[in-house]
Amino acid sequence: MMISRRRFIVQCGMLAASAAVMAHSRASATDEAAFRRVMEKAGTEGWSNEPIGRIVELTGLSFTGTPYVAHSLEVRGGERLVVDLRGFDCTTFVESMLALSRCIQLGLSTFGSFRDQLQRIRYRGGVIQGYPSRLHYFVDWVDDNAVKGIVRDVTKDLGGIRCVKTIDFMSTHTSAYRQLADPENLRLIKAREDEINARRHFYLPVEEIPAAARHMQPGDIVGVVTAETGIDVSHVGIAVMAGGELKFLHAPLSGGKVEVSQGALAGYLSARPERTGAIVARPLNAKQQE
Repeated sequence: MMISRRRFIVQCGMLAASAAVMAHSRASATDEAAFRRVMEKAGTEGWSNEPIGRIVELTGLSFTGTPYVAHSLEVRGGERLVVDLRGFDCTTFVESMLALSRCIQLGLSTFGSFRDQLQRIRYRGGVIQGYPSRLHYFVDWVDDNAVKGIVRDVTKDLGGIRCVKTIDFMSTHTSAYRQLADPENLRLIKAREDEINARRHFYLPVEEIPAAARHMQPGDIVGVVTAETGIDVSHVGIAVMAGGELKFLHAPLSGGKVEVSQGALAGYLSARPERTGAIVARPLNAKQQE
């Protein structure tokens, strides 16, 4: 069963927090080594000459088999940038691959540059201003990264229709988020949810995805829209070409590691009744943003 990061937190509580802290304390040298490995591979194989979507695809595939790790961002203390290339949940996988790909295309070879790109992607306006500044909802993540010129929401272009759904999972499940015990954090999260709900968003209904998939591109970032109340998507991953068809590269809890879907992306998205559609964000050429 595929479970979102938010849903998994509800089910498991905060039991993983101490483990995440310990894992993060060991991260620096190992993560930098993983960064170097990817950059060297990219340099040797000339990835920087490829379109950004292809770089995202190649970078993501190079992490196939990396373990699934939940709650890696939920460390104790104040909000700070967490870097973990040793294990991912679905969201941190997508963010990390996009940040690495931008470094490759821009020729940024330092680990500090990767951290800067990751922060820019993960936080509203690229600035860390406490827990509410993290882009918790996928639709908000897409909107903010579109403003920053990092991605473009192509859902409507692919035939998407208006999504009418109230996003309020965090503010209605406060016990699942220790940070929301702070009244100011809760107020700011609720205000952000109100802003999200005031915007227009689109999604591809599951029955339209086979036709839309013919126009998707490798490297597209795909959010799996869920029927669950209050949540926009339950899972995210990357479209990749494998075996002559478009498939889904992702970090699922059920598989325990980064993997490519056995079947086509369209089949994956329609395999379970709670998966009601998709939102698609296309990475943009990083060289145009610097």
